Amino acid sequence: MANKTPRICQLETPFEKDTQFSWQDYPRPQLKRDSYISLCGVWQLSVKKYKVKVKQYSRFAGFAREYQTDDFEQTELGGIMVPYPPESRISGIERPLAENETYLYTRQFTLAEEFINDKVLIHFGAVDTNTVVMVNGRLAGVHRGGYLPFSFDITELIVAGENTITVEVEDTLDIELAYGKQRKDRGGMWYTPISGIWQPVWLESVPENHIESIRLTPSLEDIAIEVKGGAEEKTVIISTENGYITKVFSGEKVTISIENPQHWSPEKPYLYNFEIISGKDRVQSYFALRTVTIENVKGQNYICLNGKPYFFHGLLDQGYFADGIYTPFTPAGFVWDIMEMKKLGFNTLRKHIKIEPDLFYYYCDKYGMLVFQDMMNAGKYNYIIDTVLPTIGMKKGVTHKPSPRRKEFFEKECRILTDLLYNHPSVVYYTIFNEGWGQYDADRIYKELKEYDPTRIWDATSGWFIEKDSDVDSHHIYFRKIKIKARPSRPLILSEFGGFSWKVPDHSFNLDEEYGYKKFKSGEELTKGLCDMYYGDIVPAIRHGLNGAILTQVSDVEDETNGIATYDRQVIKTDEKSMQDMANKLFETFSQITE
Repeated sequence: MANKTPRICQLETPFEKDTQFSWQDYPRPQLKRDSYISLCGVWQLSVKKYKVKVKQYSRFAGFAREYQTDDFEQTELGGIMVPYPPESRISGIERPLAENETYLYTRQFTLAEEFINDKVLIHFGAVDTNTVVMVNGRLAGVHRGGYLPFSFDITELIVAGENTITVEVEDTLDIELAYGKQRKDRGGMWYTPISGIWQPVWLESVPENHIESIRLTPSLEDIAIEVKGGAEEKTVIISTENGYITKVFSGEKVTISIENPQHWSPEKPYLYNFEIISGKDRVQSYFALRTVTIENVKGQNYICLNGKPYFFHGLLDQGYFADGIYTPFTPAGFVWDIMEMKKLGFNTLRKHIKIEPDLFYYYCDKYGMLVFQDMMNAGKYNYIIDTVLPTIGMKKGVTHKPSPRRKEFFEKECRILTDLLYNHPSVVYYTIFNEGWGQYDADRIYKELKEYDPTRIWDATSGWFIEKDSDVDSHHIYFRKIKIKARPSRPLILSEFGGFSWKVPDHSFNLDEEYGYKKFKSGEELTKGLCDMYYGDIVPAIRHGLNGAILTQVSDVEDETNGIATYDRQVIKTDEKSMQDMANKLFETFSQITE
């Protein structure tokens, strides 16, 4: 008998009524200019169905050949709200991209003559996956990859007055490139694939000699600022509780001491706002004073925040929303996740195989939520090799040989992501490979990335298939009692566990199925089950050196019903007071062990 297609329920989030936040807000708070035009809003979308299949990786492969041909049929789909992916309900399209199709976005925008400085740049937060951008019928640029930002100089292409931009997007779910939790045949732990523009698009006008980037390296007493681009002489103005610090310097680097420094932590997320003036250019930014190190305390190595051992009480965070799939209706979705999980006592989110818009990390900085950031997976996934065998205890010797193409792309994107998030004080920890998915050369890549950014903790192999080199011992434990003990040379992180499920009536995506690793029938039962596990397993593990524990997960996601919150963010499943008491017990026990 054939399996029935499960019934799916459209769920609304509270963010669809939110007016406090907007995708019109400036999308890059750490390099903010006054010259800003948002291109979020209504674009026109059409689909191009190509008649001839392309055997290459991409119809735009190499981006060297002329990509526009006559071998397609074009159908108008109407208006789409950017930055929501076309597959989402709130985009106004709610349509998957079929095989041999591309999406063509079109928008007109008006530029006042006084807006146009020496240069006009167009910025894309992220577009999935292969992108060709045209302005007024001329090529602005091309980009491959679905998760990282990119920009083009369109000064020679625009005019004062009316302009037209087109963005053609191809997404074949090429597993040689980063794809996260997307799968065409979604279900279980695999989710609805998205395509197209899914992060903000905006314009800014800059001087010819403008600040291209800033790099901020804090200590507990000073901040080192490295500026790429701009005039030779630069002025930094830092706002502090005691007034302003002004520093004039030449070149690219300066280190500024902070009197009576305020340190950043989840308990007190203090940010210093500052401005850099360089010739005609002026940018606003912020920094925090905090350090992340590994120190030996009483014979055991621990991850330390600001020089003191810190317990990372966290949740797995998939970054999916019932309204816009990859993109919440407004950035209020990010704020809700951060603040509601803080109310329950959590201080860490493990951003799981997804890269968010810059605003997510800004809100983590602002409101005080630590981030463990995963690198983006690519390559084949094998259920037996990568999940079943390690779950029953076979956790050695697995590696996946990458093609030269996948290897080049993965390692390049690791460095780009590291640069992208370098200035965010909330980001303290990176995971390179998760559960062996696409894993190869883990020791070499760990060493290279640790040298590239020594200011963070690097988890080479989260879960299993541990090789020789990593900053931490990182374990995933499901389906059995948690019994782990640290070895003195490395901090011990339980980087995934739990997955307890309660399917809440009227707030679940899949009406017929439930996905979780232990099932409960009410919020009271779920809360008791979690407390029993934490008090019975996690607290004792702290006495054996445990430095952090990441529970699965922040919210339900599609079929998965193992979240603390429902997929629509309308229900918190657990009792707040019980969760707070549990968190306090974890922190109290950890302090007793490490002080």
